[in-house]
Amino acid sequence: MGFRKKNKSPPVLSHEFVIQNHADMVSCLAMIILLGLMFEVTAKFAIMFITVQYNVTQVLDEKSEPVNLYQYGPKDVATVFFYLLIAVILHALIQEYILDKINRRLHLSKTKHSKFNESGQLAAFYLLSFIWGCSILTAEEFATNPTFLWEDYPHTNMVFQVKFFYICQIAYWLHALPELYFQKVRKEDIPRQLYYICLYVVHITGAYVLNLHRLGLVLLVPHYLVELLFHASRLFYFSDENKQKGFTLWALLFVIARLLTLTLSVLTFGFGLPRTENHGFSLAEGNFNVLTIRMTCLAAICLTQAWMMWKFINFQLKKWREHSQNQASKKKTVSPKSKPHKRENSRGGAVNGVVKSDDKMSPRARKVKAS
Repeated sequence: MGFRKKNKSPPVLSHEFVIQNHADMVSCLAMIILLGLMFEVTAKFAIMFITVQYNVTQVLDEKSEPVNLYQYGPKDVATVFFYLLIAVILHALIQEYILDKINRRLHLSKTKHSKFNESGQLAAFYLLSFIWGCSILTAEEFATNPTFLWEDYPHTNMVFQVKFFYICQIAYWLHALPELYFQKVRKEDIPRQLYYICLYVVHITGAYVLNLHRLGLVLLVPHYLVELLFHASRLFYFSDENKQKGFTLWALLFVIARLLTLTLSVLTFGFGLPRTENHGFSLAEGNFNVLTIRMTCLAAICLTQAWMMWKFINFQLKKWREHSQNQASKKKTVSPKSKPHKRENSRGGAVNGVVKSDDKMSPRARKVKAS
């Protein structure tokens, strides 16, 4: 990991050297880009990496002040690259100064250690993204006007917060790809993580490029809330296996989030966009309101939700089997100890050498009876 002191230094530029010092290398690269702002020759190139590009000034009314809006373009690739470097640095800082210290106290196994690191990183990201997304939606007043998802499409102009939100989202999920190497993720965990990383990159980039950033933002916020609850519950579970109540709430919200996603997607692509005035395909205008693209987007969302529900059902079945096995093992009680057998003689009374009689009459009564 970056920022970590090692007693024995590996060979320079070896795999172990890159893994241990990758955050320092990335920090140096980011500093070089920032230093480019100090010189007039390189300033215009450095600004392209650091600041949001494609600023458009729009005047809504004659009396109102001009509003700064933003569009997307090829230069956004440079901005995404710079904030990808920032994401790598923040990832190393969280790992080194928070997660590693907690791991030393918990003494987790290798499997739980890897999952704990994954959940710790994702929980921090989901928390920040959820708060950020909620603040944007509050300003957009989506709750009072749901039709803003498709009204005035194409939505080529974005406010600064929306564009910067998407730049950071794409940068974060792209940075997760090299982190698979830097974090030495186990081979059996790589396919699972690659699936959801690629799904995030494709869906978020698609919403950004197709000018569907309003729908994308509305769908991301509840999804991030559900994922935040899951990874937070898993962190508590690793600290104490008896803390499993969070998974119950997560299971309920997960199903609700899937239904909400499907409902809003069908409403937007099936009813909203077909009824807008702007139909057709135009790269110059950023208009992608044609049947083929609408159905492709809707199919991609529905297939993704179906895949997620399939994984969710398998996860719940696995937990149910484990719970059933635990309950069955608890019901198994230890067999009772065998009682000592009494040895009786043929006269019906000798126990441990002492003769006992079943006759309960007194000696005087027996004499009277005999006479």
